[in-house]
Amino acid sequence: MLLIVLAYLGGVLTIVSPCILPVLPFVFARADQPFAKSGLPLLAGMALTFALVASLAAVGGGWVVAANEYGRWLALGLVAVFALTLLWPGLSERLTRPLVAAGSRLSERAQGTDGGARPGASLLLGVATGLLWAPCAGPILGLILTGAALQGANTTSSLLLLAYAAGAATSMAAALLLGGKVFAALKRMLGAGEWVRRGLGAAMLAGVGAIALGLDTGVLAQVSTASTGGLEQRLVDRLSGRPEGGAMAMQAGPAMMAAVDRGEGAGPAMMAAGGAMRMAGGPSRAALPDEGLAPALDGATDWLNSTPLTAEQLRGKVVLVDFWTYSCINCLRTLPYVKAWAEKYRDQGLVVVGVHAPEFAFERKLSNVEKAIKDLGISYPVAVDNGYKIWRAFNNQYWPAHYFIDAQGRIRHHHFGEGDYAESERVIQQLLQEAGSKQVDQGLIDVQAQGVQQAADMAAVRSHETYLGYERAEQFAATPAAVHNQATAYATPERLPLNAWGLSGQWTVGPESATLEGATGRITYRFQARDLHLVLGPGSDGKPVRFKVLIDGKAPGASRGMDVAADGSGSVTEQRLYQLVRQDGGAAERTFSIEFLDPGISAYAFTFG
Repeated sequence: MLLIVLAYLGGVLTIVSPCILPVLPFVFARADQPFAKSGLPLLAGMALTFALVASLAAVGGGWVVAANEYGRWLALGLVAVFALTLLWPGLSERLTRPLVAAGSRLSERAQGTDGGARPGASLLLGVATGLLWAPCAGPILGLILTGAALQGANTTSSLLLLAYAAGAATSMAAALLLGGKVFAALKRMLGAGEWVRRGLGAAMLAGVGAIALGLDTGVLAQVSTASTGGLEQRLVDRLSGRPEGGAMAMQAGPAMMAAVDRGEGAGPAMMAAGGAMRMAGGPSRAALPDEGLAPALDGATDWLNSTPLTAEQLRGKVVLVDFWTYSCINCLRTLPYVKAWAEKYRDQGLVVVGVHAPEFAFERKLSNVEKAIKDLGISYPVAVDNGYKIWRAFNNQYWPAHYFIDAQGRIRHHHFGEGDYAESERVIQQLLQEAGSKQVDQGLIDVQAQGVQQAADMAAVRSHETYLGYERAEQFAATPAAVHNQATAYATPERLPLNAWGLSGQWTVGPESATLEGATGRITYRFQARDLHLVLGPGSDGKPVRFKVLIDGKAPGASRGMDVAADGSGSVTEQRLYQLVRQDGGAAERTFSIEFLDPGISAYAFTFG
């Protein structure tokens, strides 16, 4: 029930989001008609259509999105014709093309020959509006779509999406009722009914143009992130009781999960707030509740460093299950502690199992995972969960996520994200003692991590994880707006606001990455953090790609990352996370740029520390 309330409130907040602007004229076009016979059917059609398409897109894959894209263009044409009939009532009598005729009939039926409203035609107009509506995805919609993708098609996810759409319809109904009174007053006072109708027609055409140009999911979405995202996140935290403290974790995005059954790392699904950085913590040391029987580790596509481990084999052992993926900066920063615990408590009955659940497509490749495990010095068993079966069994949503399982096979504690290492180690000690171990070392490990695994300076970080693929991209400042899956020449402004970024040169922006098509190209980002990382991979031919890093237009010098020389030079030789900046002397606000001197590079995500 709480989730339904949260979804409904998230929908209500869409009325203050700029992404609603392109469809508002479609709604207000019925403001002068009786609400019960005109406005209500329109909003019902819009809400039901959005919920249906969103449900299918979250679980159905690329074919649903492609079909919806054709539907959007058809709906654009229909609504445009409706707008033209508002501007010029005689137009429908002179034009005979099929689409115009359909629009004319829609207009006449929605209006009624006797001046009354026709609920059926208003419902049809609402369906068209629902196909066009692309709400700015904030934390609430991101959580709903993530759940839908993780759990598959079910009643709960459909109800949550319907609740979100109902919330949006409620706020728009209030605006529609208020607008109706305003328009009625205008007509009475000024005799301006015809001009009001033409003004609505012009506004509808402007909305059609904004949607056709992608402004509803581009520029307006960027504005909305700043205007409503923080409010939604506070609402999520308040209603869910999530602790304010803790360390940073990376949340799974619905696009990645929607691709599970298609054998991809990420697929075309609805824009969502997946991958957003999220504060997370665990329960206090005194509270070690029984959280239920731990799921079996069945379903792994491969096992590394071990034969497959069954629940029977692990019974009597204390088990730490660590969900991770090798390009995740948060996972890399927790890894020194997990490795140290595995080594220290191995002979006392602790078994650490890493569950590698990929975020990007290249992390599904077994040879990449094997190399990462070797490079990172991981010796404990790792289950390769390319099908996310173990992830789903644990109902997990974060990287990293730690689940602490006692000797009876029951989950007694969990922790999401970085931090609280001392508390986690004391949980291990307590569970080992409960299991009968007599020689449990009560001291705590002292980890001095270096390089990319060094703990973040979160007090100074004002930049958050940023994806370059269009499914989760935010704050894209280049021109033109991102064009999906098509090579396009981009230019980035000389000056960028904090956390804005852009591409320069010929790039193809795909669902999860941006790929350089030209001979050279550049990415620019205005950030504030001690460390800047970028997940990169060379082209399909595997040849190294040379690059040059600049900070405020100069070579990084002492502020270089571990993968960059002092003069800013470096090369991308494999698909992984690259540390490009570690500021010397504090986390000031700076402009980062990286110029690639060879084609084929794919850039996935920025992370900071």
